Amino acid sequence: MRNGTLHAALEAFTREVASALKAETAGGAEVPFEMVEERGRSVPLYCYRPLTGRFISERLGLLSALPTFAPAARALASIETLGAYLRYRGEALVPGSERERAQAALALFLAAVFADRDRFEFARSRFEIAFAELERTVYKGRSVNTVLAPLLGVALDSGTREIALGDGLSLVRGDALEDVPAESVWGDGYGPNVLAVFSTVQARDAPTPVAQARAGFRRVLAALRLFEAGGYALGPTAWTRPDSGQWRAFALPFSGRPRLQTTISASQEDELRGFFNLIARRTPAGGPLAWALSRFEMGAERLGPFEALTDYLLAARALLEPEGPASGLVAQRLAAICANPADRPHVADRMAQAVALERAAMSGAPSEPGSDKLVLELSQHLRALLRDIVCGHLDGENVFRLADELLAEGPPIEQPPSGEPWAPDLVDPDDQDTATHQLLAPTE
Repeated sequence: MRNGTLHAALEAFTREVASALKAETAGGAEVPFEMVEERGRSVPLYCYRPLTGRFISERLGLLSALPTFAPAARALASIETLGAYLRYRGEALVPGSERERAQAALALFLAAVFADRDRFEFARSRFEIAFAELERTVYKGRSVNTVLAPLLGVALDSGTREIALGDGLSLVRGDALEDVPAESVWGDGYGPNVLAVFSTVQARDAPTPVAQARAGFRRVLAALRLFEAGGYALGPTAWTRPDSGQWRAFALPFSGRPRLQTTISASQEDELRGFFNLIARRTPAGGPLAWALSRFEMGAERLGPFEALTDYLLAARALLEPEGPASGLVAQRLAAICANPADRPHVADRMAQAVALERAAMSGAPSEPGSDKLVLELSQHLRALLRDIVCGHLDGENVFRLADELLAEGPPIEQPPSGEPWAPDLVDPDDQDTATHQLLAPTE
């Protein structure tokens, strides 16, 4: 076995298909037969052969509704040479889209597992023979290279083994994988690590895809940080291996300090996957938005919130204060975009305090009580702003003009009444290192 992720996805799907088709036949559905002549006899002898492939093809709509169908289809769709398997199994016309190729390959794979049978029971030996045939066909002359790294600050639902994100990237619960370095799974946390896994198929003499994996892991971090607050970081060491060879360790650049553990529930897998692929398509290579996203990432990787203050303010100014910091407009514009009209004075005041705090930080003054919470508020507003721009809800090039329009339409922003400064009910990761919370949907 060369691709453990594919093997696990296909096995889970095949087991569920066996149960579904068994229920179909128990309910009265009959597998069609054809009469065939046995060769090599002086007297013709005929027998009946079940047309299992036809029976399965007629029920692809039913099977595609099974929970394990989508992971199996995604695992197959990521294989560039899948057309070779379709041709090997007798398909004259290979579909053009990845999704159609994956669906056709699943039907053919199931037909191979259950060939010549009118009863549907999962048989390990038949599954392994069919899987070996699949791997032999699609990986002929090629190598499956796997790179993995601990993704800290994230946990998966107990019933979730893997979340396939696309482009060969997935999040996998470490204790669900066999034959991986123990150091990658078990660290100083409260349970097994979630692993960021990158898998690709390439020529056997091609270089190890370490650079591709590093870039992919950075995209995973960026997506998580934009999607929801949390202390996400990659472990300092990653591992790579070709096929089922030996694991080789290599170092990863520093990527922040893990804090609050964010649990991704099973109901949120599709949402996270869609968000990951959305920002992969919409993140620009240059311009103010790219600069702001880069500064936001830098802030997320600082050791403490106070150290991230300048990064977050620079990101906000790149989008909301093209006139320069001397204009002093970033606080009110950020409040106009991120707060309801009634709350804008409070948010503007808090953001103005953040600007003043930056000047104190630049002078070398130590952080004061409440500074970290203030920076946390700023990061929450900035995250919402960046997320809405990346998702297409706001125009990044003209968001400052929209802020001015909102300010002109509403009442003037005045100072809040004296007393305790207003602040949203936020969770400070440094106060709850062992807590968990559910991943929330992006703001629409």
